[in-house]
Amino acid sequence: MSRVEKAMNDHFKSLILKKTGAESLVEIEVIQTLWSGYGKIMRYGLVGCQEMDSIIVKQVELSPQSSHPRGWGTDFSHQRKLRSYQVEMAWYRQWSSYCNDTCRIASCLALACFEDSHFMALEDLDASGFPERKTSVTDEEIFSCLTWLANFHATFIGEKPEQLWNTGTYWHLQTRPDELQKLTDMPLKKAAAHIDQILSNARFQTFVHGDAKLANFCFSSDGKKVAAVDFQYVGGGCGMKDVAYFIGSCLDEDQCQAKEKQVLDHYFQVLREALESRKKLVDGEQLEQEWRTLFPVAWTDFHRFIKGWSPGHWKINGYSERLAQKVIAGLNK
Repeated sequence: MSRVEKAMNDHFKSLILKKTGAESLVEIEVIQTLWSGYGKIMRYGLVGCQEMDSIIVKQVELSPQSSHPRGWGTDFSHQRKLRSYQVEMAWYRQWSSYCNDTCRIASCLALACFEDSHFMALEDLDASGFPERKTSVTDEEIFSCLTWLANFHATFIGEKPEQLWNTGTYWHLQTRPDELQKLTDMPLKKAAAHIDQILSNARFQTFVHGDAKLANFCFSSDGKKVAAVDFQYVGGGCGMKDVAYFIGSCLDEDQCQAKEKQVLDHYFQVLREALESRKKLVDGEQLEQEWRTLFPVAWTDFHRFIKGWSPGHWKINGYSERLAQKVIAGLNK
């Protein structure tokens, strides 16, 4: 560790001790490294802290990286990642306090920036009752995640995404020109801008999580409650982007086909209840009518990205192709 790195770490540790009242910090483990080597997520023990025993620290290194797992290590992608970490810091600073227990997130204890490094000290969700991570899910666990999404979308309906992405999600067309260029599905390629425009022009807009995959949900032991992490791509958009992306992250093509109505019915029932409980001046029936028609459009939008980014990806399946073909056929009419 260089002298500068040590100074940064010492300063941030002092900030955490001041915020938590702990006597000292003890590094417990590195939970994971960040995508493309942009840092790491660590768990620290808090010695002498009455309120909590541990915290999570996300340490982001913003210097250019040498490689990308799928060969997309361009300067354009690097700038997108830099922006994503700036957005995440802004999210915790300005917006995260709006979330309540119905769309639970980790509370933010401290934020700091030192030259090319960002630090985020966050609540340890494992210790707060969300210790489970899932690679496969029951229907009840799917509904738990959809309930979180519906409440999140209801919370931010109509808000302007200040300091966040104007258009949330990591696959947004404007931020993915290289992947569009590589796309060999010509009908989908030609329709990409129109699909993006339809979603952007939707009457009802909210904040989308932007990376609401199964891996970014932490489950309670009984699977009935969830909390979400990773807010690098939070921003404005139609809630169906999150719903489509989440479903595609945990169900295969046959399950997607079989459960589509059940999934959407649950989401919209919770969304309406959440809008009412928050006293949002939004017509729930009109919102549901619009967003139901945009579900296949949002699905096709992600399908466009994944076909250009990784043509052999497991998410490219018959269900996705059928939805995309139907959406494109409707545009051509």
